[in-house]
Amino acid sequence: MVVETQRLEDFGSQGGDNENILPKGAVLQSRYEVVKVLGVGGMGAVYLAQDLRFSGVTRYCALKEMVSTTPDPQIRRLAVQNFMREANLLVQLHHQGIPQIYDFFTESIRSYLVMEYVEGENLEEVLENTEGMLKEDVVLDWGIQVCDVLIYLHSQNPAIVFRDLKPSNIMLRDPAQNKIALIDFGIAKAFEAGQKGTMIGTEGYSPPEQYKGVVDPRGDVYALGATLHHLLTKRDPRLEPPFTFHEEPPRLLNPSLSEDTNVAVMKALEYEPDNRYASAQAFKDILSAALKKDGSALTGAVAPTQVLPPNSTSTAILTEPPPAPPLQTSPVQPYPQQGYPPQGYPPQGYPPQGYPPQGYPPQGYPPQPYPPYPSMNAADLMGEVEDEFADSIIPIWKFKCEDEVRGSPRADDKKLYIGVYDNNVYALDLKDGSFQWKYPTEGGIPTKPCVYKGNVIFGSEDRVVYAVSTAGRLVWTCPTEGRIRSSPTVEFDHAFFGSDDHKLYAVNAQSGRIIWKFEALGPIRSTPTLGDEMVYVGSEDGHLYAIDMSTGKSRWKFRTGRGITSSPTLVENFIIVGSSDRHIYSVDAKTGYTAWRVRTGQAVISSPVVADGTIYVGGVDKYFYAIDARGGKVQWKVNIESQIVSTPAVTNEAVFFGTSAGEVVSISRRDRKIRWKFKTDGPIPSSPLVVDGVVYIGSTDHYVYALPA
Repeated sequence: MVVETQRLEDFGSQGGDNENILPKGAVLQSRYEVVKVLGVGGMGAVYLAQDLRFSGVTRYCALKEMVSTTPDPQIRRLAVQNFMREANLLVQLHHQGIPQIYDFFTESIRSYLVMEYVEGENLEEVLENTEGMLKEDVVLDWGIQVCDVLIYLHSQNPAIVFRDLKPSNIMLRDPAQNKIALIDFGIAKAFEAGQKGTMIGTEGYSPPEQYKGVVDPRGDVYALGATLHHLLTKRDPRLEPPFTFHEEPPRLLNPSLSEDTNVAVMKALEYEPDNRYASAQAFKDILSAALKKDGSALTGAVAPTQVLPPNSTSTAILTEPPPAPPLQTSPVQPYPQQGYPPQGYPPQGYPPQGYPPQGYPPQGYPPQPYPPYPSMNAADLMGEVEDEFADSIIPIWKFKCEDEVRGSPRADDKKLYIGVYDNNVYALDLKDGSFQWKYPTEGGIPTKPCVYKGNVIFGSEDRVVYAVSTAGRLVWTCPTEGRIRSSPTVEFDHAFFGSDDHKLYAVNAQSGRIIWKFEALGPIRSTPTLGDEMVYVGSEDGHLYAIDMSTGKSRWKFRTGRGITSSPTLVENFIIVGSSDRHIYSVDAKTGYTAWRVRTGQAVISSPVVADGTIYVGGVDKYFYAIDARGGKVQWKVNIESQIVSTPAVTNEAVFFGTSAGEVVSISRRDRKIRWKFKTDGPIPSSPLVVDGVVYIGSTDHYVYALPA
């Protein structure tokens, strides 16, 4: 039986979780039968409906619903009048980039536009489903088509301003021909000079003046600029502070873009309307010129611009940056050294296929040259390196695991806990290395466990963070959507960790319940550090983020030239962190402004450790650095002759770290001499732990070692 909708409120109990949603089978105007819900927005739902007047065929249409929830009948009546006036304008529109509007009507508190149903993906879905970056020429073609629609709308009398332009409101209706259609005319508004109204739109895409209720055709130009920026860079403006596009022009995030496209998008995003393109036609002309210069053939909408080879095994640790002139005192050795990494390292499937995009970041990035560095005397910088070492270090104990040990150890007063690529976290007796228990996961464990209130918290490449009791029993799990390579930091009963799903998580350390999630632009493999009110963490997108500890909202972000795998450390009021752009940075913890930076010969993956005002950190350029924390002056450095990605452990007498040559190295803090080296049979990305005069560290030779400090 056909259900009529004389009393729409009767359907509330059948509409699922949202009582305002019409159920399947509801019929409007004795004509439009609801088939399913296509989407739900702030003003109402969009339904797929069948037009029952076409009895011989199935003819679908889209019902765009607008619900007036105000209790004031006078305001409701005015809203209906406004809707009828604007619907009369929209029904007269005929353009290939606009779905045809067949009908409009009002029932009770709901008004409906009946529109052509456009099948396909919207551009936000296309963007999410595309590996790497969308092709510049494809996006430019979309922008030109949208300009054509805007030109048509703005030429109406009075002009029609779309007001909610964004990727999800643009449908790819014909992928083969790259043809798009502008959908969701629910808030399109007839424009009159000087007219003001309620701010409607989507934060991040809407222009500044729209927040003041000003409706202007140039607002659509701004929104199209924001949309193109998102499509070209994958930087979602909804996740950024408002009107911050000028901090990150498209070419900085996607270096393959042409300068013409970069300039065109940035002009459309000018804060003041008078500084933007005067019309959609002017914007179209510039985009057309950029497309012509680009000269690429349109080959389909979803083909990514840059994709790594399917079997690529590059990692942030082992990827060689583009060549750069070495410091006079820091001759760069061939990188990577012959035979490194060993066969089968890293394991298959790491990192995820297609990440990072080929060619990112660009050569010569950042584009502006850094100021010259003070000249340094090699004699002042070089620590004394002994040519030969007596192999006098004998392990106190060693324990063999079933696969590579890349995770770093953590200990309580009795046990050592360490993650291994045989998918287990091991608990070993701290004194003799005897096996206590192991807890299995479904993936390798590169993270460093955290011991908190009787629980061992750690992440796995099976995309889950686990809390296991110190007796080896599972307490809770927290699944994410990406591999976990960020080690957890726990304080105030909260655990903070990152994931390859681009998110930083704050969870209850006792239950694993997610409190908030912050989304970055790339995987988060850095370990967070905590200040008084903020959490600081690096991302493979090249940013250092400061995030409000209580709300998960971004307070500031600092951009470097490459990914940040290094974990930040807080000293006084400054954050110290290394970057793959060959620099070590000191950043003001409150504002995100740079205090100083030190250039190295290659990427810095090792995390800095601060002791007595000195920063200790290793580099892929094979040097171990000691840097003054206040001024950034390099106090000394030692050439270890192999890459260092291990984070050092520092005691009063010495520093300890692992190398790609499979050596554990100890350097005296007093005289800068190498005290000893201990050779293992595999590279050591693991970071050492020093407890009561014993150095604990893992190696890819499958062993965990306890060495005398």
